[in-house]
Amino acid sequence: MKPTDTRDPDYYHKVVDCQWACPAHTPVPEYIRLIAQGEFTEAYLVNRRSNVFPGILGRVCDRPCEPACRRGRVEEEPVAICRLKRVAADHRDEVKHLVPQKPATTNGKKIALIGAGPASLTVANDLAPLGYECTIFEAHHRPGGLMIANIPSFRLPEEVLDEEIGYILDQGVELKTGHRIESLQALSESGYDAVFIGSGAPKGKDLRIEGRDEADANIHIGIDWLESVAFEHVDKIGKEVLIIGVGNTAMDCCRTSLRLGADDVKVMARKPRQFFKASPWELEDAEDENVDILVNHSPKRFVVENGKLTGMEFELMEYQLDEDGRITDTKIAGTKIIPCTDVILAIGQENAFPWIERDIGIEFDKWGVPIVDETTFESTKKGIFFGGDSAFGPKNIIWAVEHGHQAAISIHKHCEGSALESRLPRGVNLQSAKMGVNEWMYSNSYTGEHRRQMPLAELKARLSNRKMEVETGYTAEQIATEVQRCLNCDVQTVFEAPLCKECDACMDICPVDCLSIVPVAEEAELRQSLRVPANNKDQDLFVSEPLKDTGRVMIKDENLCLHCGLCAERCPTAAWDMQDADIFIPHVDDETRKVAAE
Repeated sequence: MKPTDTRDPDYYHKVVDCQWACPAHTPVPEYIRLIAQGEFTEAYLVNRRSNVFPGILGRVCDRPCEPACRRGRVEEEPVAICRLKRVAADHRDEVKHLVPQKPATTNGKKIALIGAGPASLTVANDLAPLGYECTIFEAHHRPGGLMIANIPSFRLPEEVLDEEIGYILDQGVELKTGHRIESLQALSESGYDAVFIGSGAPKGKDLRIEGRDEADANIHIGIDWLESVAFEHVDKIGKEVLIIGVGNTAMDCCRTSLRLGADDVKVMARKPRQFFKASPWELEDAEDENVDILVNHSPKRFVVENGKLTGMEFELMEYQLDEDGRITDTKIAGTKIIPCTDVILAIGQENAFPWIERDIGIEFDKWGVPIVDETTFESTKKGIFFGGDSAFGPKNIIWAVEHGHQAAISIHKHCEGSALESRLPRGVNLQSAKMGVNEWMYSNSYTGEHRRQMPLAELKARLSNRKMEVETGYTAEQIATEVQRCLNCDVQTVFEAPLCKECDACMDICPVDCLSIVPVAEEAELRQSLRVPANNKDQDLFVSEPLKDTGRVMIKDENLCLHCGLCAERCPTAAWDMQDADIFIPHVDDETRKVAAE
């Protein structure tokens, strides 16, 4: 196995598992250290550089960073990364003068953005400060997209949404609300240099089974119903409500139903719990409010009596699973009728582009989704870009943000007449964290504290007010404890093979046995020859150059390493060092600085 090329920035980036897993690559350990120092404003700005909406995402992000958190390898619960993001947003000072500002002059390039959701807003956030004249067209009377229409205000207060969107609009972005685009061809021919489509996946899936038409008045499409509640067109629902589906939209529907007067709310799942699409914390929040989640119930028909919905009949499913948890056989074990007054369908979303002419050069796949380049986000028609759910189907806000960052780079290159694929590479800057003998610029002590639980508003009070935020935020004690749970995995262990004397001191002191000195071998053999066999092939091994005394190699299993720094403290020759890794993720303003420098 060849020595690891640590010049590749993705090597150190991948070791910072939380940042690697985040679609927008937010430098998580960096902002957590700033919070630990009481630098909330700086932590907010570090967040905003990559994710644009720290206050919003600190409440409703799908948290892909947390399952990847290295803390989860030494205990059950990861660091509360998402909630610490909210801490930075809630405790910061005024930042209006610190975020990007409206430029004194524009560059004359006009960009049309369709839909005022997170993808379009991110594009505008990146391009407007550079002088682009950005105009956002929004069908509704206010901006936000799914963030305002589909996420209830008890999870995401409107004032948080309005404030963070306001920072973007204040950069000189023109917002045209109540302006639905009826023809992409007409828009693209009206003087814009590029068009970005961030219209989401606005069509909820229906369930065409027996009784559907007869019971139409009491059957609701989940995302449309949530939108009607958000815009106050709907303020009540029946007493017995069934939610069909177990995604995050279903969780929002069931909890909203309780706030609109329902007494009995059940979520109906076709498969066992391990197949649910909803985030675990979304399920917990719903069950905390006494929502019943029933598994293995497959919808068969709507029960209608005298022209009125009275219930639903379900087939009771039984599944056989293999040792990997995959379904190998399905059987219907009977049927059951469950009474209800209303049914909300939350079984998925689809793209809908009736306003895009099919003869203007944009190709669609067999599912009606536009064919979009996954690097440049350009469609098959030059100058037309997509992002967010409109590009690849329903994902989540943080993915839409990253799409916006990448599309902004492409739009800039398109307007400049340069190749869209020619983009700045990622980079990494390493700086020793050593401040003295066995002293580091970060805390490397290990705390055994468990994850802090988020305080919640009292149940009766929150159910009686649909706009009352359920999560009240961490206390000062909880903040101080939770930040110390971060293992600072962006402070990297850096090894200099020529300095190593093979004394084994680092191996002796390592608390997780992630280090080994072994003969050179092929990867499969090498992984099994370590002190702890490295069976997780998704995580790289660090392999040093041959050591000068024996020709063996130093191996570090990145899957086990806690970045505690004990190896560097113990090493008598300073072969090991702890170095702060600053991962460079280019945005469009970096592209402009590169051109200016040239």
